[in-house]
Amino acid sequence: MDNSVGTAFLQEDSTIRLAIANLNESHIKIVLVVSEDRVLRGTISDGDIRRGFLKGLDINSSIKSIINRNPVVAPSGLCRETALLLMTANNIQQIPIIDDERRVVGIHLWDSITEIPARLNPMVIMAGGLGSRLRPYTENCPKPMLLISGKPILEHIIDRAKLEGFSRFILAIHYLGNIIEDYFGNGERMGVKINYLKEKSPLGTAGALGLLNPRPNMPFVVTNGDVLTDIHYSELLDFHNKHSAFATMAVRAHEWQHPYGVVQIDGIDIIGFEEKPIHRSHVNAGVYILEPDTLNYLEVDSHCDMPTLFERLQANAKRTAAYPIHEPWFDIGVPDDLHSANNNGKSCG
Repeated sequence: MDNSVGTAFLQEDSTIRLAIANLNESHIKIVLVVSEDRVLRGTISDGDIRRGFLKGLDINSSIKSIINRNPVVAPSGLCRETALLLMTANNIQQIPIIDDERRVVGIHLWDSITEIPARLNPMVIMAGGLGSRLRPYTENCPKPMLLISGKPILEHIIDRAKLEGFSRFILAIHYLGNIIEDYFGNGERMGVKINYLKEKSPLGTAGALGLLNPRPNMPFVVTNGDVLTDIHYSELLDFHNKHSAFATMAVRAHEWQHPYGVVQIDGIDIIGFEEKPIHRSHVNAGVYILEPDTLNYLEVDSHCDMPTLFERLQANAKRTAAYPIHEPWFDIGVPDDLHSANNNGKSCG
């Protein structure tokens, strides 16, 4: 989203001459026709002006007859991917962003939206687990290096994050960590920078973060090295920042249907029945955003799982947020998960 649209504003009593000057001065290739309080009345493009000339208008004519009164617009908060789809479907390169009262608050530009912004935030990938439940596959191969669609899980994760502008990765390794380090090296082959945290013993899904040195100076992403998902890490990061969270956990809806009809009782009295009820809850998806100061709640070389870290933060009145995801998600924990991810591997990574 581009908020620098001030030079693109014109009011309805303007002339085509002013519209042309506006287009020449503005970098967004569109005129936003607004009221005094920036309520959008319509838009004017170079094509609208040229069509006006073909109808006999000149540069001193009013713009009123060439205004597109029904432009494609977007509500604030529309995600980048949806805006891109709107532009593609309507063959346009700009979409004004409006609030609930139709006031212009910004604009989506094709050039900006298709250019991936660099994300300087580091991503830590927990890749040190033993993978005991995946044996025999993990006897000679660390779990994050198991192949999905012919490529290691870790490589899928890094490739997806690269697509969103992330380039700084820290891999926490322990079990058969040399295999991971030999494969990825410093990341140069993949066009990224990779450093390593080497656990002397398994430290859990959060404990290795206590080894970070130097500490990050901005919010950072943490993901388990056995999670494949189509989640947008950049949107998770934006959500975390927007809600001023101290720590954010991606969560996924989980449904479980009771195999039997449930009898509701009060004492010895039957007060109702529920036939095979469905229970809904949210489960930890294994992807997080953490503020640098969360590391104050960890001890160096001390085991800690991520839920425990979140409990410590909550006990200290730090805001912990949940980010619901609906994207494809695979937690490669047991052989069946590995087979399922391979059968559906093209949906993730």
